[in-house]
Amino acid sequence: MGRRSPYPEEFRSDAVALYRAAGGKRTYAAVAADVGVTGETLRSWVRQADEQAGGGHSRSDQTGESRDEELARLRAENGRLRKAEKGMGTRAGDPAAGGGLFREGDEVKTRRWDFVSAHAGTFGVQRICRVLQVARSGYYRWIAGAKARMERQVADDNLVAEIREVHITHYGTYGVRRVHAELRGFGHAVNRKRVERLMRLHRIEGRHLRRRKRTTVPDRLAPPAPDLVQRDFTAGQLNEKWCGDITYVQVGGSWLYLACVLDICSRRVLGYSMASHMRAELVIDALEMAIATRGGSVDGVIFHADRGAQYTSAAFAQVCDGYGIRRSMGRVGSSYDNALAESFWQGLKRETMHQRLFSTMRQARLEIFQWLTYYNARRRRSALNYLSPAEFEQQHLRADRLTIAA
Repeated sequence: MGRRSPYPEEFRSDAVALYRAAGGKRTYAAVAADVGVTGETLRSWVRQADEQAGGGHSRSDQTGESRDEELARLRAENGRLRKAEKGMGTRAGDPAAGGGLFREGDEVKTRRWDFVSAHAGTFGVQRICRVLQVARSGYYRWIAGAKARMERQVADDNLVAEIREVHITHYGTYGVRRVHAELRGFGHAVNRKRVERLMRLHRIEGRHLRRRKRTTVPDRLAPPAPDLVQRDFTAGQLNEKWCGDITYVQVGGSWLYLACVLDICSRRVLGYSMASHMRAELVIDALEMAIATRGGSVDGVIFHADRGAQYTSAAFAQVCDGYGIRRSMGRVGSSYDNALAESFWQGLKRETMHQRLFSTMRQARLEIFQWLTYYNARRRRSALNYLSPAEFEQQHLRADRLTIAA
């Protein structure tokens, strides 16, 4: 009998699906680096999945859709096309009929020095400047600075190309601060205000999400745990404080529920679970994955959550007690008492569900898992001095080893 894998089945299945979704365009090592395992480990998981499926995949397996899911996706696309026909280009960049896009007074004005330069040979600089009521000295200063302006424009064009590359690499989600941090991470010494000016000029924007109502359903009869965090979402060490929460994602006409566990020190997602239900097993599976991620030794960790029925359940309390985890809970109806988890959900929804709706459960699982691995490995966090959670943990552990060695 082979040794049992320390990684949960849900995590292994999602990692295999992520590799297959690349369609051979990404290597085992590249996908494994995002997931947080070795390339050979991921290769063995794919091989095992192939063997369990009978050594091959049908066409529906390769596309990740069953017949019912494909039908649901096509119906959703058909509905979107019907709406598009009514609006004739709505949300596709076309101006609406009768709109105020083109108004009187918006005509482009010719720059005065360009005008002087273009007609100086015919009328002379002195006469044109007298008619325009501008000083000739200003025109000659503009001529003298032509080379510097050209060099500055070339530099701006090159910087805009780099900004667009960063923006596209991170799925169009990064705003000014994260783009600036990414450029600095590449060794590019550039002023943040310059990045902001160029992004505004070229209409390069990050994504924003409107606030939504919370959906926590508390169990009034279950005894709550004390609030050991008191809105202090900072920690000096890894595995000092964790937090968790549940959110929902609309998939066609149904819902997919997602539970996550984050380390408050590094903001890293240690565990997650996705299911079509919101029972206590959902949060227990996420917690057990987090425990496995940390090697099983988590005695004394504070786990903070809201007072949802899943976190106040006896089954969840039993798992926490078994590993020596100290439960902590905020007040009912106060999102600020679990602000870190709420901020995390906003980032996920803003960057994976911006103006779109998932058609199938498999599509939703794959894209959410892909974002979770991207978040851990590469997404820069302002609270971590614009490092990714994985980079922050590496620096933190390296500093601890140096301290011990000293």
